Amino acid sequence: MTVREIKSRVVSRLGIESLLPMQEEMATVKLPSRVLLCAPTGSGKTLAFTIALLRSLEGQADGTAAALVIAPSRELVIQIKDIIGMLAAPEYKTTAVYGGHSFATEAKSLENVPDIVVGTPGRILDHINRGRLNLHDTATLVIDEYDKALELGFSDEMARICGRMKKVRNLFLTSATKGDIPDFVGAVERSLDYSASHAEAPKPRIEVYGVSSPSPDKLDTLGALLLSLGGVKTMVFVNHRDAAERVCDYLRERKFPAVLYHGGLEQQQRERAVILFENGTLPIMVSTDLAARGLDIENVGAVIHYHLPVNEEAWTHRNGRTGRMGKDGRAYAIISEHDKPASYLSGLGALDLPAASGTPEQPPVATLYLNAGRKEKISRGDIVGFLIQKGGLDASEIGRIDVRDHCAYVAVPAAKSRQTAAAVAPYKIKNTRVRVTQLKM
Repeated sequence: MTVREIKSRVVSRLGIESLLPMQEEMATVKLPSRVLLCAPTGSGKTLAFTIALLRSLEGQADGTAAALVIAPSRELVIQIKDIIGMLAAPEYKTTAVYGGHSFATEAKSLENVPDIVVGTPGRILDHINRGRLNLHDTATLVIDEYDKALELGFSDEMARICGRMKKVRNLFLTSATKGDIPDFVGAVERSLDYSASHAEAPKPRIEVYGVSSPSPDKLDTLGALLLSLGGVKTMVFVNHRDAAERVCDYLRERKFPAVLYHGGLEQQQRERAVILFENGTLPIMVSTDLAARGLDIENVGAVIHYHLPVNEEAWTHRNGRTGRMGKDGRAYAIISEHDKPASYLSGLGALDLPAASGTPEQPPVATLYLNAGRKEKISRGDIVGFLIQKGGLDASEIGRIDVRDHCAYVAVPAAKSRQTAAAVAPYKIKNTRVRVTQLKM
């Protein structure tokens, strides 16, 4: 695929009018090449390596995927697959494989060999060992957030995968910071440094404040802080799963539009949590550090450290959820007298909260769930037309649409969600009977 074609699709399909310097450099890097790309989270790395990957596609060897992308988390795999899929279709087929996803669905998607496979290390290796995925002649390999993958203990799986890939001509590694490159990957020929210290890196604009809590139980202080923020999309970080559930229960009891996210949830619950948070239906996410890396969510206005993080690295990654892509953000550390001093807390601005009053602002958005998706040949365009023609919505009222294998999620005005679901109930999409309901968590 030519650079001109790729840039045209970036504009028309992603709505991005101009590329960042990092993305432009990946659009012009000479191929074949072995590149290490260092850049902070939220800086546009996914689009940068996607551009290079699409440029590298030269046709598919018989029975072999043309490109493989390895990512350390399920959520990151889904997000990468969506971006690549939007730009690569219809010429190239993209498939995602990851733990928690239907193995049977993945196996079927691999029967007709896809051009591009995106997956987590364990699930990729599982398909290789079962003979469903052949990478012997695959020419392009991307390992996204390779440092995080190593940190999570995927070294052995990635080494075995790389050992099966005998003809890699293009290698693209990404990381938030420079680090040692594992031996099983081999040497890189070029390093592109857009890390936070680099002059051309997008500079986060984050104001960081300390908020005093009179009690070691910080729930009332958290509630007052959230009331003061209004409807700002906010991530609340805690250190343990049980604390996440307790904090989220507290907020829901007080009518805050909150969603829970941690590693103990089923994959579908986590996927839905991200969707409802991202599209604004539930603009407060209470999470462990699982959400501090691996999620690429736009327009997070604030981060709240309900619990102080265990180290400075976690502090940095949590704060990196806001102020992304050059936008402004704020971070708040709720501190009680029982919290131990930490060097990363020096220089915090002081914030005096007003007395809590009023009720939480309710989001203007709700999410409709459709029990049909890609595998039923339902596209975003089909859904938009269906909701306009049968549901009575204007195009401007239809928000973010997420289409999965066998379902789809659509953001619509909360005031019209129930009547829209009722209006479309008698009708089919492309001769497919689809159940439409308002999604609750």
